[in-house]
Amino acid sequence: MKQELLDKYNVPVPRYTSYPPANYFHDGFNDYDYADALQASNNQKPELISFYFHIPFCHRLCHYCGCNSYPVPEGEIVDRYVEALHKEIDLVLPLLDNRRKVSQIHYGGGSPTVLPAIELEELNDHVLDKFPTIANPEIAVECHPGWIMEQGWVQLVKSGFNRLSIGVQDFNKEVLRGVNRQSSRIPMEDVMEILRSLDVRVNMDFLYGLPFQTEESFAQTIERAVAMKPDRLVTFSYAHVPWAFPRQQILEKVGLPSGDEKSRMFETAHRILCEADYQPIGLDHFVRKDDELYTASQNGQLHRNFQGYCTRRTTGQVYAFGVTGISQLGTAYAQNTKDIMEYIEKVEAGILPVAKGYLLSREEQITREAIEMLMCNYRIDWNELSEQLSTPARSIKQATAYDEAHLREFAEDGLIEFDKNQIRMTPEGRLFVRNIAASLDKLMLETNKSFSKPV
Repeated sequence: MKQELLDKYNVPVPRYTSYPPANYFHDGFNDYDYADALQASNNQKPELISFYFHIPFCHRLCHYCGCNSYPVPEGEIVDRYVEALHKEIDLVLPLLDNRRKVSQIHYGGGSPTVLPAIELEELNDHVLDKFPTIANPEIAVECHPGWIMEQGWVQLVKSGFNRLSIGVQDFNKEVLRGVNRQSSRIPMEDVMEILRSLDVRVNMDFLYGLPFQTEESFAQTIERAVAMKPDRLVTFSYAHVPWAFPRQQILEKVGLPSGDEKSRMFETAHRILCEADYQPIGLDHFVRKDDELYTASQNGQLHRNFQGYCTRRTTGQVYAFGVTGISQLGTAYAQNTKDIMEYIEKVEAGILPVAKGYLLSREEQITREAIEMLMCNYRIDWNELSEQLSTPARSIKQATAYDEAHLREFAEDGLIEFDKNQIRMTPEGRLFVRNIAASLDKLMLETNKSFSKPV
């Protein structure tokens, strides 16, 4: 990547894991609005259901963490929290059509594996007892390898999880010490041997842009991961947003890599993974050619929700449980309170614990579809979107901040190719797909929101 392009385009823009981004949610959206949105979602697309559970507890907080996480509290708080999750399920499920099918269940955090596997299994059973599933639904949990012994991995699989997402972040112990992260309790090669024997799908997640990381050290980490052949491998760019997560200020004292160094880490990891026959998917995923995500990307049919990248087979509206959980419905978002005790007390009182949310206008729904197509498939086909949305292509462009002069500048810089029918990212421009998406976002024309940089 040319330095002048890095200097020009490495500016704060939304990550677009949702549209509008979560920092546009507001507290004018309440529990009654959420109940109405839940019922309305039964008649909206997609028809499938994705359940998300947020487990906010960690044995130790990592300095880089941008999640809603808390040290494991003493006393009965964790038990009350798990009971509240079950009670929230009982508040939400009666509002959903029980003929709809579950396609995904996902646990995030925090560290969901703080909880015993049996408690995670009971939460799964609670929702699966009420709904049918698609064939081979994806039931996944994020795992912190620093606190799991051999039997713990076995128990997770026996509890019904068919995909484990392992937060390795880095194999370099100096890097892990610098960010206060516990390294894997047992060698990752041994973990993979256990999981392969149980025929479970494995993701490995890595983070680049951390203190003490270099292009060479991160390359060594990725080479070690490739040798273990996980099914999917993710290279997340560390988002430094200390105004939102003050704990990240600690890393400024240690020192963070420059944007140029981060770019080299990504490019080197990309090269290693492609040489090992992993295929790049979306913003940060790499998969095998036999992975359904690869097939979907080749067909221009890759999707994304708060669970991550998915296909038409598995994509669903997301119904979230737990603190800060975000439900992603056809025309609305609803986010739960971030305060653990407030969450528990509201649910125990029979109140949906919504703190804020957002109702999308028709124009915003159209923009969401355009940005999702670009972010997932590195292209927008206006005629295909027109057919999908039953809306003229001209009207779709008008709903966005489509500006040919702005697009021409991107094209002159080699980031995109475009004509009246399509916008297509070039291989060199993919690193800045967020910038192209932001150029189509009317909310970005006048905004005082803060975002992270692409690199």
